[in-house]
Amino acid sequence: MSDAEQPTAADVRAAAESVKAALDRHLEAVERRAEALTRGNAAPEADTAVYAAFDELAAAGEAYDELLYDVHDEVTPFDIPGGDTMPDYTGPDEPRALSVFIRRDYTVTEPHRLLSQAQRVTDLDPESAEDETEWSGGAAGRSVHAALGVLFGEFEPDEIATRHKEFGLDEGDATLWIAAADEASEPGEWLAAPFDEADPERVVCRFDVSTAFDDEDVYGGTAVGGRAGGPTG
Repeated sequence: MSDAEQPTAADVRAAAESVKAALDRHLEAVERRAEALTRGNAAPEADTAVYAAFDELAAAGEAYDELLYDVHDEVTPFDIPGGDTMPDYTGPDEPRALSVFIRRDYTVTEPHRLLSQAQRVTDLDPESAEDETEWSGGAAGRSVHAALGVLFGEFEPDEIATRHKEFGLDEGDATLWIAAADEASEPGEWLAAPFDEADPERVVCRFDVSTAFDDEDVYGGTAVGGRAGGPTG
């Protein structure tokens, strides 16, 4: 690239102004949708406007970040996920049904705590824990395998996530995909292979949690404190 083609400080300033304008438009779109919801007049076009403003903000932020680095050898603390990790949305404009795909990873860091909690559940209600321990061939207080069955059978996944340290677990990465569907599935239809229908092109929005984000303080399609997400497409 010749010197004449190199970006300048003026280009960086212009890109910063574009980010500010995109921020304003995004906030205005979000506020308009919130007002419509308050009045009970939510409409698909309100969601479309928010998604479009999100994409515009993401593009403006990426352009600014690149120019800032090229000219000043500096970076922003922002990271707008989406475009490079998910394909364009190709699902219905007005989904009639939704599927929520969730994955959360854990490591067993304190087995004694896990066993103790599972044994406590078993002692309080032996009959409810019998099915969870029978398939593993172990007692809840002596087998990690059986203890996991008891705890995940007794508590909802969100409660496990909230209380994971009490159960001797340490959180790893997590992701949640909201995918559009044309019709609700028939009872029992997908239970044999629950994640086979996780089509990235039908994901309306996704939210990711990872220690990879711990050094980033991001917001606006992403969230603060190691969480990233936002509408796709």
